Order: sequence, then C-alpha cells, then structure tokens
Amino acid sequence: MSEIAGIIRNLIAADGPISVARFMQLALSYPKHGYYMKGDPLGVSGDFTTAPEISQMFGELIGLWLADMWRQMGQPLRFTLLELGAGRGTLLADALRASEKVPGFHAAMKLKLIESNETLKALQREKLAAYKPDYIADLSALPEHPVFFIANEFFDVLPVHQYVKLADGWRERMVGLSDDKFVFVTGEAAVPLPLPDGAAFYEISPMAIAMVSDIAAHIAAYGGAALFIDYGYSEAKGCSTLQAVSGHEPVNALERPGQVDLTAHVDFASLKLAAQKHNVAVSPIIGQGAFLKALGIELRARQLKMQGNLEQADAIDAALHRLTDPSEMGALFKVMAMAPKDCKDIAGFP
Repeated sequence: MSEIAGIIRNLIAADGPISVARFMQLALSYPKHGYYMKGDPLGVSGDFTTAPEISQMFGELIGLWLADMWRQMGQPLRFTLLELGAGRGTLLADALRASEKVPGFHAAMKLKLIESNETLKALQREKLAAYKPDYIADLSALPEHPVFFIANEFFDVLPVHQYVKLADGWRERMVGLSDDKFVFVTGEAAVPLPLPDGAAFYEISPMAIAMVSDIAAHIAAYGGAALFIDYGYSEAKGCSTLQAVSGHEPVNALERPGQVDLTAHVDFASLKLAAQKHNVAVSPIIGQGAFLKALGIELRARQLKMQGNLEQADAIDAALHRLTDPSEMGALFKVMAMAPKDCKDIAGFP
C-alpha cells in the first residue's frame, strides 16, 4: 500500500467518505508523497508526454505570441513572465530562445515559476539558468506590474467536485471504502444546484475558476496577458471526465493514489465566464491545432525540415501531426487567452 493510500484509507475510516476533489488533492499534492510532489513523470520513461516535449515548435510559437502581446501593449519596460507548472522548463526554454531577438523583450522580463515538484524545479533551474528564474508559492505573490501568464496542462490537475442527480435532488459524488478498496459512493446530504432540467451529472473545479478570476483581475489592474492550453471542453459534458494514466496507459482512477497521474478535463466555458466578470478581453475557445496553425506552425515545420536530414524531417512531420491533427491533440486540447480590454488582436484566434 502506498503512503497516500494509507492516509486516505485512515481518513475515510475515521470520518467517512471524502469528496472526489479531496481525493484528487491528497493523491496529487500531499507533502512529499503526492504524485506531483516527487520525481519526473514526463517523457517516454514517465507516465505522460506534454506538447513542449513533443517538438520545439510548440514553445517557439508561444514565445513569439508572448513577444507580440508585449509589443501590442506598448513594450512595458518591466514585466513578469510566469508559467504555472513548468514541467522540465522545456516550453520556456524554447519560447525564450525564439523571442531573444525581439529588441527589449528579454531586458524587460523577470522570469517566475509556480512549481511544487522539487525534482522538476532542479531541471527548470538548470535549463533556464541564463534567465535566473524565481519561484512564487501562489498567485497572491504577484507583482504590481504587467504579468504574462502561461498555463499548459496545468488546470487539468486541479481538483474537481462531482455531483449526481437522484430522484430527490443533487448529491455530491464521494470516495468511500468497500472491502478495503476505494469506491465511488453518493453523499448523504442534498446539494442545491441551479442546473437546467435534464442534467444528471455535474463536474466543476472551484480552484481553477478562482485562479482564472485572480489572473483576470491582475491583468485588468496591471496589464499583461494569459494563455491557457489544456485538454478539455467548451460545453458541459454531463459525465465524469476523471481519468488516471500510468506508463502512458489508462488505469483505474481510484487505484494506487499518489502513484498515477490523476486529472480531469478542463471546463473552459466556466473559466471563460470567470474571466469575463473582470474588465479584460477574452478570446474564443478554439482547438490547439487551429491555434498553432494560425501562429504558423506549418511554416516553421517546413523551415526545420530544410535544415535536417530525411529522418529528422519524418520526425518533424510526426510531431506536427500529433500537435495539430484533430485525431491527436488538435481538437481535444483547447486554447483560451486573456488580455487587457482594449487589446484589438489576440494572435492565433479568429
């Protein structure tokens, strides 16, 4: 039994079933033993691979997007570039290499990261050493000047609450014990949810909504921009999107907590509604493939292929397909951006 499994089992035995959100929070973020608090889960030898690890093109285009947004905002002489959950630092390394020739951009920039995994922090410090990154614990530590936010595959790990509709009303979906195994159970207390008739399942991440609200408020007050990329949906699913992955294969979400990647699809519609409550411009929600193509990934792929051999060209084509094709990451992964209210053109969006 893993340390986390024992902790959760004891908690349920003592106090009764816990919410799905609490289960996720413990499994992923419990000090020292939580899944995202230890080791390097990325890459072929890990549990999953993110877009920056697939191709340098991904980070390069984001770097140029950031520089374009900075120029649109009058090239502020001081700003912070903040990535939430920076992985190995690959996205930022590629983004900053691509933007280094933009006059004044790097000179005005201070790099900050939000990261809880000490193993990944060490990799980030090594890869981004030239930019002297600082770390902040959370969004309460944001500086009072423009901040450009990047969150790639970050919101999917934030805990979600789930609710099911029964004959007598809504109940929260919980995690309990049966024969010493974790199982889904229904909460005893009715929960008032103002949802349309016909809805039978509801999933929401209050933490994600609160973070997006804080980011929007900061952009409204001080300037900057935000780019969110994650797998998710723009219309309510009406079913559970909780999932677990180990060794790049799907596994039972309630088995081996703390040892498997546990995520939920991002409800981009709720994030957009949260952002729109502040005085900011919010982009449409579009697929990753459309976004990257609008930024010129196909041209960048051709440029890279001209510099390499046949084997490298095949690898570039494969990466382009994986990042943009609807059957791969192109449609499942969604993109949304925020900018100051007077921003007229958020690159990559219609």
